[in-house]
Amino acid sequence: MDVERTLRERAAVEAEIEGRTLVDWLRSTAEEDGDAPALSDRAGDGWTTLTWAQYRAAALEAAAAFAGAGVRPGEVVALMLPNRSEHLIADMGAVHAGAVPFTVYATFAPEQVAFVAQDCGVRAVVLEGADELERWGPALERSETLHTVVLMDPEAVPDAPKDGRRYVSWADFTADGARLHAADPGRVEARAAALTPEDNATLLYTSGTTGDPKGVFETHHQVLYQCVITLRANATPRRAVTLSYLPMAHIAERVLSAYLPIRVAGHLYFCPDLPRLGEFLGLVRPHGLFGVPRVWEKLQSGLTAALAAAPEEQRAAIEEASQVARAYLEQGQYGRERDPGLAERFARVDAEVLAPIRALIGLDRAEYCITAAAPMPEETLRFFSGLGLLIRDVYGMTENCGAVTVNRPDAYRFGSVGVPSEGMEVSVADDGEILVRGPINVSGYHERPGDTAALVDEEGWLHTGDVGRIDEDGFVYVVDRKKELFITSGGENIAPASIESRLKEHPLIGQALAYGDRRPYPVALLTLDAEVAPGWARAHGIEGADLAELAQHPVVLEEVARAVEAANAGLAQVQKVKRWRLLSTEWSVESEELTPSLKLKRRVVHRKFADAIDGLYDG
Repeated sequence: MDVERTLRERAAVEAEIEGRTLVDWLRSTAEEDGDAPALSDRAGDGWTTLTWAQYRAAALEAAAAFAGAGVRPGEVVALMLPNRSEHLIADMGAVHAGAVPFTVYATFAPEQVAFVAQDCGVRAVVLEGADELERWGPALERSETLHTVVLMDPEAVPDAPKDGRRYVSWADFTADGARLHAADPGRVEARAAALTPEDNATLLYTSGTTGDPKGVFETHHQVLYQCVITLRANATPRRAVTLSYLPMAHIAERVLSAYLPIRVAGHLYFCPDLPRLGEFLGLVRPHGLFGVPRVWEKLQSGLTAALAAAPEEQRAAIEEASQVARAYLEQGQYGRERDPGLAERFARVDAEVLAPIRALIGLDRAEYCITAAAPMPEETLRFFSGLGLLIRDVYGMTENCGAVTVNRPDAYRFGSVGVPSEGMEVSVADDGEILVRGPINVSGYHERPGDTAALVDEEGWLHTGDVGRIDEDGFVYVVDRKKELFITSGGENIAPASIESRLKEHPLIGQALAYGDRRPYPVALLTLDAEVAPGWARAHGIEGADLAELAQHPVVLEEVARAVEAANAGLAQVQKVKRWRLLSTEWSVESEELTPSLKLKRRVVHRKFADAIDGLYDG
């Protein structure tokens, strides 16, 4: 690790953000780019748009409303809203009031909502409507601090609440704020001016793969630092167009949608529902896209089906162009040299064949494509490489305000999560755990001294809980979660993610869980991809079968068996899946096998499908 270079990088970033907060950034952008579009929501066949000046004005009025409702500096304002303009207006309104906004995962169970509300002492909450109000029922029954409930849907406001709280519609709440701010703008201005870089800009809770969620405060300094290093690592144009679709409770979405657009005066469009991502990509054509691997797999599935319907001659031309694109991107990896003339051939096939295909999914303007949170299946990476799209892995977590390593457009290596971000240090402990140190690390968990002590050591290294390695050029590789490694009865330490990634390379297999803890060999639970399976079935003469029926169909089972065999061919002997079972339904957030950020809840799957796992070892 080049310590001197790391310190120089850190000093340069610190100089750029010294003394600044999100309030300062928003004010500057509203003054310099006030007429530029900022936030757009779908309305019928068109869009409703706020400029940067209008966005800031609305945030100031919301701040006055929060202050008028009795929210004091440093207190927490909770939000449970879909991705829409009002979400960010409420968020930045809380910031300007000196409060700390906290987006709650909309998929949290009522008991989880009650836990986090009690844990951080929520004072006010902004909810979408009746469903969210019901989900907050236990929290409202138990909370002694929550005094104001704001509802976007005026029909959801209770007629005669009996709990002594104020229930108000968003329209009435912000109208109050407009009157208050007009009468005394100095109140909000004083609160905003009092903010320092070390004040908290937001609160997030881990999505809870194990145990209760843990609270993580992120300061203005951490947020701004992360934005600067993210911009430096990606080709993000001024006034970039961005599509917001992931939960704002996720640190990546906060950085990319809530904060980065402020810095570049970007235009943020909102997709209110993840299943509509494909539709909105076509409408918006963003300058980049971040997605966890499952999102990229879904996009691959949809486009694969469309390409399969093309005439044979066209498919042949696409495949030929894809081979050129794959070679171009593979040879562009750090430390390699491209064949002479390859760039020229790629430019030709890209313009003639691949760019029109990218336009089909709304990625024809994409300057960057990013993934994180889980291993990207090699087949998915190859598929998009064949379209001329370089999907670059980054690595980070809530506890360090987003990405701490990044594959850059001019310095990437497939299979790795890149090199340390500017000013960050990454090392590997003796037991293989990845350690991170730098300005964006949090100081600990809210009210969790024991967990904090385990998270950050005396030398400032944050223990990620991930196992990995660093190659001779500084590229970091993540093997698996430290606690998710299983040990077979033969004493072999095995990373399930590496097995699962191989299994999911077949398009029929949507999800996979490898298991083998204290057992003689690994086994796997598999699910079909609900988007790919029906089309695959029709192409193989199977008509009218639902997902559960397909999971038992002999032709499907034969194909899955071949997929497992192909996966095993790329695995070490001790990693090979000896037995497997195809389940009848996909895992989802709603059925609780996935976190809101689409990570696999292994303990939940182990518990819910314990009989199925045990059955794979019987006989």
